[in-house]
Amino acid sequence: MKFDIKEEHLIIKPYKSQTSVYVREQKGFYQKIRRYINWLLMFAFIAMPFVQFNDQQAVLLDVVKQEFRIFNLTFWPQDFILLAGILMVAAFALFFITTWLGRVWCGYVCPQTVWTLAYVWVEHRIEGTRNKRMALDKAPWTLNKAYKKTLKHIIWQLMSIFTATTFISYFVPVSELYSTMLTFDWSGAVTFWVVFFALATYGNAGWMREHVCIHLCPYSRFQSAMFDKNTLLVAYDAERGENRAPRKRKDDPKALGLGDCVDCNLCVDVCPAGIDIRNGIQYECINCGLCIDACDQTMEKFNYPKGLIKYTSEQQLAGKESSRFNLKLVSYAGLTLMFTLLLGIWIDSRIPLEANIIRDRTALYRVNYEGVVENTYTLKILNKTQQPLHFDIKVENLNDIEIKLPKNVRIGAGVMEEIPVTLAIDGYKLEKKITNFDFIIQAVEQPNILVQKNTVFFRN
Repeated sequence: MKFDIKEEHLIIKPYKSQTSVYVREQKGFYQKIRRYINWLLMFAFIAMPFVQFNDQQAVLLDVVKQEFRIFNLTFWPQDFILLAGILMVAAFALFFITTWLGRVWCGYVCPQTVWTLAYVWVEHRIEGTRNKRMALDKAPWTLNKAYKKTLKHIIWQLMSIFTATTFISYFVPVSELYSTMLTFDWSGAVTFWVVFFALATYGNAGWMREHVCIHLCPYSRFQSAMFDKNTLLVAYDAERGENRAPRKRKDDPKALGLGDCVDCNLCVDVCPAGIDIRNGIQYECINCGLCIDACDQTMEKFNYPKGLIKYTSEQQLAGKESSRFNLKLVSYAGLTLMFTLLLGIWIDSRIPLEANIIRDRTALYRVNYEGVVENTYTLKILNKTQQPLHFDIKVENLNDIEIKLPKNVRIGAGVMEEIPVTLAIDGYKLEKKITNFDFIIQAVEQPNILVQKNTVFFRN
């Protein structure tokens, strides 16, 4: 058996054009919303490290000291179980938002999209409109081209360094970071991470752009598992738009046998991913709404109804009613709310005090010259609050006990202290050779900060 396959019939078609994507600048309703959100998020990202709370940086994730401070809360490695709760809330919130609104995170909030469009904005101001940028790239190298390209990349690199430095200021005290930067006295670790994140920002937003979203980001791959026929997404109304063809504004499309799409190609020109939304629903689409604003602008010029490209669902495109409160969406919403409440209760009930008891390893007990039985312990107390506290140490379930410990037990904010404690009691007052009892460690200034630790007392 032979197979005769002609070369002209063997066509390998890529998912999209492999050439560079030249994004056309577009204004409109959805872009105004996106810009406001982006400016707000960028301002918060830049300003947050400078916010002070209780005379210290409000948000500081100090990896070196293993102290993670968020306003009046301080978390330590012992609290990392909370990270599991935060990740669960984030996961269910992601499922809920994606099932409801599709990839709205990617289009409006994702840092990759925000920084990419910011870099494109700079590119547009220096090199010109989309057509001018394409012509400039095709033109031979001249002094003017070298000047524009050099200026663009210098500004991109400055933006990258500023972004990386701002990001590192969440992990290094901002006053220390910028003061040592001015004196060129950064440590090797700080220098490495600033350079690393600067190169990552420059590469992702300046060069890779849509390839990060399409090839590297796992979100675009597994989002389809969360979509259903009621998920809101950007789609082209083919029934209304086809057949597509250019025409004059005064032409009657019905008389020409045409749909409302004038084949202006603006929806492709403005797309950051470089796709043609008219080819159907595609996983590369990030729901940014740029093609909607571009299409609405064209429809307005031709006096056609807007919404040829719009936020809709598969059900609505099929002419069916879309259910906004289906079981899947309600379940995700309920689980997100439940885990958020549980996490809030957990954080609110968290006691900012850690205590461990270490017995004297040299002897279980000893008897002094008066015949009194003594047990020696070391209390390791970590003050997880943001202010120094005095602690009162008591014993429960041991009557007539004498507690020998340093007076005025004071532990600074975020400090762990080892407190030697000796308990002494007449052995005849103990009914058993091994007696269970509790250490009660309580903050004097904040009595609600209290830890109870069980241990044992030995006698001969």
